[in-house]
Amino acid sequence: MRTLSLFIFLFFNNTCKETTSVYICNSPYAKKYHNNSKCRGLGNCTYKVISIDIEKAKKDGKVLCGWEK
Repeated sequence: MRTLSLFIFLFFNNTCKETTSVYICNSPYAKKYHNNSKCRGLGNCTYKVISIDIEKAKKDGKVLCGWEK
């Protein structure tokens, strides 16, 4: 019973967390994040496009791209 309870706890703990990755242009001047790596707003990025956690993007002051609203 203890093993089953532990399994259920771990399963729901991992599946209920909302960790979403978003894409940003790794430029020091980039201000937007994108839900899709093929977003039209990333077309002018001359730096590398990277994937980061949405919470980190928001913490860094980035906002959702206008093409995806």
